[in-house]
Amino acid sequence: MKPRILITRATFDEVVARLRGRYDVEDNQNDDSPWSGDELRRRLADKEGVLTTGSDRIDAAVLDGAPRLKAVCNNAVGYNNIDLAACSERGILATNTPGVLDETTADTAWALLMAAARRITEAERWLRAGNWKEGWKHDRLLGQDVHHATLGIIGMGRIGQAIARRAKGFSMRVLYHNRNRVPKAVEKALGAKYASLENILKESDFLSLNLPYSPEARHLIGAAQLAKMKPTAVIVNAARGGIVDDAALVQALKERRIAAAGLDVFEGEPKLNPGFLELDNLALVPHIGSATRATRLAMAALATKNLTAALSGRRPPNLLNPEAWPKRRR
Repeated sequence: MKPRILITRATFDEVVARLRGRYDVEDNQNDDSPWSGDELRRRLADKEGVLTTGSDRIDAAVLDGAPRLKAVCNNAVGYNNIDLAACSERGILATNTPGVLDETTADTAWALLMAAARRITEAERWLRAGNWKEGWKHDRLLGQDVHHATLGIIGMGRIGQAIARRAKGFSMRVLYHNRNRVPKAVEKALGAKYASLENILKESDFLSLNLPYSPEARHLIGAAQLAKMKPTAVIVNAARGGIVDDAALVQALKERRIAAAGLDVFEGEPKLNPGFLELDNLALVPHIGSATRATRLAMAALATKNLTAALSGRRPPNLLNPEAWPKRRR
């Protein structure tokens, strides 16, 4: 019998077809709605592998209902939806898809930065509403210059470095803060200078968040941190919801204590703080950081590669919990 696997959300038809050649596949192609924990537990009861997304909470309760499960393969670079400790305790391998979405996500962060700086989405709404009844005016929708400004990057991993590379084309001064300082050769290549979090907040004209979510990173940017930023500053979050205290950000934007924001992620998404919808000084998109066909196909291919390795008894290339490898289920 073929190993049984579950694909929790819709993906490209060619990906499902390829998997069906090797596995007994249960998919979610027709509905594509997130399953509750109980439903996920029920569907995983007889499965050996699962391809998940960030909308699937894989916790101890779900895993306890899956006695045959060997691998949880997230089709995402983030993995805060997976309880790694619970997986490791049960000998279940967990993986993600790093690397293949770096450049695309960096493009999205830059799109948000530019849109917020130059008030692009606000200007389009204004135009579509039929407000452009006069010709050119010298003070209409004045924005912020990006060129020669200071860009602060919090999180200098692969995506942070991709954002820094793009900043060179705008002759920007780049400051960064990271859990560990990157090698001096990397700093030199990027033209980036390490700084404390407090200095980055005070000096940045643009602040880009590019770190993974963790309990320690929750509300890293809250009211106290926003109060240290320039009133002309722009903040961009294309990383994970919860890194920013959304309620505090709404208040700071409303009171014009910072100039603008560009957001791809939100606390509790797909719900979002209704205060965002009342504001003009921000650009909002619905978690589309990696949303190009080429990148999403590459992510699915890497998730599949991880799954195939795990179910074939080989160490997956993107194993998140190496401590589970010695006690993996066979």
